[in-house]
Amino acid sequence: MNSVLIIDDEIQICESIKMILEYEDYYAEFTTSGLTGLEMIKKGKFDAILLDIQMPEINGFELLQKAMEYDHNLNIIIISAFGNIENAVKATRLGAYDFIEKPIDRDKLLISIRNAIRQSTLKKENESMKTTISGEGKIVGVSRQFTALLDMIKVVATNDVRILLTGENGTGKEVIARAIHKQSQRSDKPFIEVNCAAIPNELIESELFGHEKGSFTGAMQQRIGKFELANKGTLFLDEVGDMSLQAQAKVLRAIEDGKIDRVGGNRKIEVDVRIISATNKNLKEEIEKGNFREDLYHRLNVIPIHIPPLRERTEDIPPLITHFSAEISEKYNKKIPTFSDTAIELMKKLTWRGNVRELRNIIERIIIIINKPVIESHDIETLLPLEKITVGDMINESNSFQDFKEKAEKAFIQKQLELLGWNISKTAELLGMQRSHLYNKMKKYGIEKGE
Repeated sequence: MNSVLIIDDEIQICESIKMILEYEDYYAEFTTSGLTGLEMIKKGKFDAILLDIQMPEINGFELLQKAMEYDHNLNIIIISAFGNIENAVKATRLGAYDFIEKPIDRDKLLISIRNAIRQSTLKKENESMKTTISGEGKIVGVSRQFTALLDMIKVVATNDVRILLTGENGTGKEVIARAIHKQSQRSDKPFIEVNCAAIPNELIESELFGHEKGSFTGAMQQRIGKFELANKGTLFLDEVGDMSLQAQAKVLRAIEDGKIDRVGGNRKIEVDVRIISATNKNLKEEIEKGNFREDLYHRLNVIPIHIPPLRERTEDIPPLITHFSAEISEKYNKKIPTFSDTAIELMKKLTWRGNVRELRNIIERIIIIINKPVIESHDIETLLPLEKITVGDMINESNSFQDFKEKAEKAFIQKQLELLGWNISKTAELLGMQRSHLYNKMKKYGIEKGE
């Protein structure tokens, strides 16, 4: 259940919003004290914050600034009876996700909360990716493919050209985009990202180009778009293949003219942005289907960079394991484990459909649950979903049909035990065998419950 914190000195407003949110299956808490709210932000894990401006102890702008310093990934929605343009612009510049004018419109509130939580989820994933393949500015990888990728980044970063990053989910496209920005001449300017897949088609133009007050239903105040916020810096269009054709036309025009116009506006605004795009789709196929403009594709694809999946660069798995083990052990105050050679070989044989992000999640799971000084292959197998050890893997590792059958039987029994919480009686009943028979199978295959 998604959680929302409401900070407003008027208890009636807090209770009213809380009731609306709980009716929509959100978990909501509130406080009428700004200082208490700041402490709750520091202690709690909220997916979105609703924050009033005018409060006695600390005003909303000060609280917003302090909260963003504590966690820059927070999505904070300002709510205020003083809905003027100056306040909206100031809130946006300080990092607010949205600005809602009082009296609060229920539908506008729910739309803003929904989108804020959706973006919050993406921010957390992106943050995970930053720690996944880059820590303290260091990108982890030793394979020939990854070394070539780093060399390419160095070459293109200082040249102010548009770049299209391609690759599967979890390969680190957003991290690479940040690395390019960090090494560019725009590094001291904003890096603004937009996940085109996370924004409804009816809102994508407003998100990119902003809108004027009253330009559409729910546009209660002026909004500055991402193009303006990224002026002089870098605009990262993630999942650009999911952008609507109408928005694509406006992006193309912005690239060609160097100017944008807000939704509902009647004046051109000059913008100077470097665009880095990313997608996990085949844009040439999308062009053939009529889902993507060919002229925009050629504008964005000046420098194409493909990020290979982890299964194609398995040499990077050992250093990534070392990196994640140290990082995650420090996070949970545990001793850094050593992975045996057989454990590493097992990790290198897995398909890693979620790529580096998935690898990090598995390492975190191992460190928390196994918690042993030396991690063996059987430790890892107990935590992997059954489908991770594929039939192909079993065939390749089997010397005979009997060997294959035993490996399959072991995986199946182990999975059923895990699903039933290692309840021997229930598992034996499900498998249609005596408890003593199941115990013999567990002993034969060395199946033990992880500590």
